[in-house]
Amino acid sequence: MQEELSQFERNEVWTLVPRPKTTNVIGTKWIFRNKSDEDGNIVRNKARLVAQGYSQIEGIDFEETFAPVARLESIRLLLSISWVCDAHHPNHVYRLKKALYGLKQAPRAWYERLTQFLVDNNYTRGSVDKTLFIKRDNDELFIAQIYVDDIVFGSTNNTKVQQFVDVMSLEFEMSLVGELSYFLGLQIRQMHDGIFITQAKYAKNLVKKFGLEKAKHCDTPMSTTLKLSKDASGKSVEQTLYRGMIGSLLYLTASRPDISFSVGVCARYQADPKESHLSCEEDHSLCEWDIQLWDLVLF
Repeated sequence: MQEELSQFERNEVWTLVPRPKTTNVIGTKWIFRNKSDEDGNIVRNKARLVAQGYSQIEGIDFEETFAPVARLESIRLLLSISWVCDAHHPNHVYRLKKALYGLKQAPRAWYERLTQFLVDNNYTRGSVDKTLFIKRDNDELFIAQIYVDDIVFGSTNNTKVQQFVDVMSLEFEMSLVGELSYFLGLQIRQMHDGIFITQAKYAKNLVKKFGLEKAKHCDTPMSTTLKLSKDASGKSVEQTLYRGMIGSLLYLTASRPDISFSVGVCARYQADPKESHLSCEEDHSLCEWDIQLWDLVLF
């Protein structure tokens, strides 16, 4: 907690002022989180002071919102190459000079600040993926990918990587994790014969989350001759649960293209999912849904 507050002081995030009578004052709260590696081992205990953004009023406290989220395609491409009270001043509040985590406009403010810095340092922003930045120097290439407040970067020259680290560390408060091994649920192994991407931890968490540890084994991909129906007379199931399963599996296809067809077929019934789409029953051809999608993710 003290480390977090010290960062605010170094970066001059706020200044103490008398509490204004006609301004919406935004509260704060502490968020405590254990950060884990790809094996689930806790590597850091993190405390973050964030603004209670839900109390902001649109049009008064913020206008547009935006969070820089990288596209998975870009990541794969890269791999291939406001207010707090003070006990000593009960009638004062902290007036923000910079955006604070939790504010709806904070991701946009960070993105604009970082973008301006990179552009000023001769990086080119991607035309399709606006979170992708590229810098070319003769035959050498450097790529940086932004995902909210994380940055993944690499170069054809190790010297360029270190130069980027040095420049960014002088401009921003940053912590360098090291060689990329776990990012956005992707487990990454950089080996002499190639780069391998898996989502084993993510897949196992899905199986546990949806209570499907005892699902049966089978081969993939599923048969393309399997015919599924709308099952209009079937019993409806919770749409949020079904859509959550589909969304989770769609993300899994980033490293498991063999389940893409199965997920795509089952995704057709998100508007009105039935019990037969969710459960495995002997008299339903849809039983392969459980087998194909939930057990195969373990392998």
